[in-house]
Amino acid sequence: MRERYATIDYHTAGEPFRIVPELGIPIAGADVASKRVSAMASPTVDRVRQLLCFEPRGHADMYGGFIVEPNDDGAHLGVLFWHKDGFSTACGHGTIALGVWAVESGLVAAERSGTTDVIIDVPSGRVTARVHTDPDGTVTGADFINVPGYVLAQQVPVSTSRGAVLADLTFAGAIYAQVDASTVGLSIDPEEVSEVIAFGREVKWLLNESPHAQHPSDARLSGVYGTILFSDHSADGVVRQRNATVFADGELDRSPCGSGTCARVATLTEQGALPVGSELVHDSIVGSRFLARVVAEGVEAGRRATTTQVSGMAHKTGEHVFEVDPRDEMTPGFVLR
Repeated sequence: MRERYATIDYHTAGEPFRIVPELGIPIAGADVASKRVSAMASPTVDRVRQLLCFEPRGHADMYGGFIVEPNDDGAHLGVLFWHKDGFSTACGHGTIALGVWAVESGLVAAERSGTTDVIIDVPSGRVTARVHTDPDGTVTGADFINVPGYVLAQQVPVSTSRGAVLADLTFAGAIYAQVDASTVGLSIDPEEVSEVIAFGREVKWLLNESPHAQHPSDARLSGVYGTILFSDHSADGVVRQRNATVFADGELDRSPCGSGTCARVATLTEQGALPVGSELVHDSIVGSRFLARVVAEGVEAGRRATTTQVSGMAHKTGEHVFEVDPRDEMTPGFVLR
């Protein structure tokens, strides 16, 4: 008997997202955060992640999600995000892809107003994909509205192979370390991708256990998820940055990174570099773009918090039925970096 797994694949600003609408394997947990813990501990569930993420069906930078029940009927769906190294707590580009898929597939009916909110429960909380359609129902764009983000620590010194650097640590669904690429002689450019990945990975693991990288109320959200290397290109009153986000264990985001963009907005707002009402133009290492702005402010864990809206678009790349031949000795696959 061959195993079969149906997926719908999208990309958001160049970053892939593989949607698995029906996993067919029960995952225990009262909410999505608990289901993530169960999935991480389940060899059966984790094997499917590997099958769909690893070569020959995927690759080292693949990303996707298992659709699960939401926490309650206040959301349309829940999702467990995954990548080559495990299950993540947040994924902005994936949320945009899920919103577009939900409307395009008819899972969530498009509103006549042209704006449809798809409510999604993720391990870090409840987020919204605000999907825009034209009069004939065609999706024209989508916004990701994240959980509140806030700065955990600024100017944290780190001794690296490229010398001493300073990093800002911010929570925005996951914890990101942020370093100005120019301070270590790096450019956010495809020609320097190997050096960018190596340095981003190094910073992540140097700071992962730092007291500054611990979530104030939920240990499941602690640890550095990714390193954002950025360069500033602001001019004429426009706040514009180019970034490369290296997440998990050396994966490079092709998009400007949805939750990472929210981390940058929270950090820049805290530093006074992004005035209230202004927009961050956020470009990726491959030249794709998100636009982001603060839509609400508040206080979280005693810190100034910003709720960020990230605007982008996702496009469907295909539908697949992946099969597993029981004779295949390469199952569940392999990763080459």
